[in-house]
Amino acid sequence: MTSRYRSSESADTLFPRRRTVVKAAAATAVLGAPLAAALPARAATDTPAFLHGVASGDPLPDGVLLWTRVTPTAEAVPGSGTGPDTEVRWTVARDRALTDVVATGSLTATAASDHTVKADIRGLEPATDYWFRFSAGGTDSPVARTRTAPAADAAVTGLRFGVVSCANWEAGYFASYRHLAARGDLDAWLHLGDYIYEYGTGDYGTRGTVVRPHAPAHEILTLADYRTRHGRYKTDPDLQALHAKAPVIAIWDDHEFANDTWSGGAQNHTEGAEGSWSARQAAARQAYFEWMPVRPAIEGTTYRRLRFGKLADLSLLDLRSFRSQQASLGSGSVDDPNRTITGRAQLDWLKAGLKASDTSWRLVGNSVMISPFVIGSLTADLLGPLAELLGLPQGGLAVNTDQWDGYTDDRRELLAHLRSNAIRNTVFLTGDIHMAWANDVPVDAGTYPLSASAATEFVVTSVTSDNLDDIVEVPEGTVSALASPLIRAANRHVHWVDTDRHGYGVLDITADRAQMDYYVLSDRTDPNATSAWARSYRTRSGTQKVERTYSPV
Repeated sequence: MTSRYRSSESADTLFPRRRTVVKAAAATAVLGAPLAAALPARAATDTPAFLHGVASGDPLPDGVLLWTRVTPTAEAVPGSGTGPDTEVRWTVARDRALTDVVATGSLTATAASDHTVKADIRGLEPATDYWFRFSAGGTDSPVARTRTAPAADAAVTGLRFGVVSCANWEAGYFASYRHLAARGDLDAWLHLGDYIYEYGTGDYGTRGTVVRPHAPAHEILTLADYRTRHGRYKTDPDLQALHAKAPVIAIWDDHEFANDTWSGGAQNHTEGAEGSWSARQAAARQAYFEWMPVRPAIEGTTYRRLRFGKLADLSLLDLRSFRSQQASLGSGSVDDPNRTITGRAQLDWLKAGLKASDTSWRLVGNSVMISPFVIGSLTADLLGPLAELLGLPQGGLAVNTDQWDGYTDDRRELLAHLRSNAIRNTVFLTGDIHMAWANDVPVDAGTYPLSASAATEFVVTSVTSDNLDDIVEVPEGTVSALASPLIRAANRHVHWVDTDRHGYGVLDITADRAQMDYYVLSDRTDPNATSAWARSYRTRSGTQKVERTYSPV
């Protein structure tokens, strides 16, 4: 295994359419502030403060991106647009005491960037732990740990990543982040989208109880709104703890903008009444790159590629900026080759990268599920004609056209590319759907398992966002006990689905296998929620299929 940092330190030291989809699945199973609120309390003083923690991200073999936000005065809260320019110094060292310093520098935090700063540090050693701190006006931030990626040609024996998605502030506490931070063995952690939610207080997924209110209280529309919401999230102590323990690798999904975002709008956006989509999208993008330790990538989006020695590369997708508008449920337009989820340039980039990869594993950070999900299953000789007759997707009746199910031509092209070029060991890492899945990714779901699997997919459940039992308001496990067997019977490529619980995943990779360990929380509404291992699935090198394993790594 690669050298990992292990520590005895505690973590403390350092959907309208989607709702409809999930309700449909459940029914099938059962029946056949104010701006100041974004900050913790502090005394009215002009002494700078680091109230939103520190973070690192996008690790490279020779560097990492460092992030913080300084609050220069009590009035300069996120989104306020006020506050003086403030010099922020950063220090990087090989030890937690910051005595073995390897790099220092300074940046200026201004109201124009909401007093956030990023330092893209280079000249570091590969596969190495570093500690860093920011300072301003005599005040020091907490000291945090980060880690560089292995050298591109390094023979890495193992990697371990935390994997999370879908954290609705109002629905509960972020205990998943606390438990990942307490591990102390992560090379990095992946956030697969919906880091924030855009809704107003009480408007989305709280099972009738707002555990803690948003700031601002209304749906976010403007740059100030998005900045304030990001600021609110970054006050969470468990999120701060995880950011202080390992670098994050993040992509966005729809709720960083608005529900069911596409290139020209969103389901949760009313043109005119809520301003123009282009202005709202630009505001969301700006706030995201200000508040997240993410390098703006190709065309100012989040699609990019990172490499971890000869063991794995990670292609990160942006499935919102270039996609066509979602098709109506049951519409044959999901098969239209002129519709896209990736955009032509991104799909070509992904295909070329997968083909050129010389690593043992090709990981794909994927915000929405690529595996087909159908209700009902027909033999191949009936499926095609019926689909053509009724104008249904050729892969079956798509339940969620916001996923790859709604863009089947892109999916067919990508899977055919994997097969025709004998590209093996491709693993999609996915969030969004608020359930945990372990899937093969079949070339033809209608004939699977007699036909081939092109890849595998591990889907993590939500940190707090509503899943099936929350939506139908029944005890945890009730829906899953009914739904899971029916889902698996209709989708023979699905090895496991948990529709009811919240939690996170830990992906462990060696040359021989990629394994996802799934963990669940005792209660999303309990700030002290415990965590327990639920299941583990792996794919062995060369198989393109998932199998269950009976212990976590």
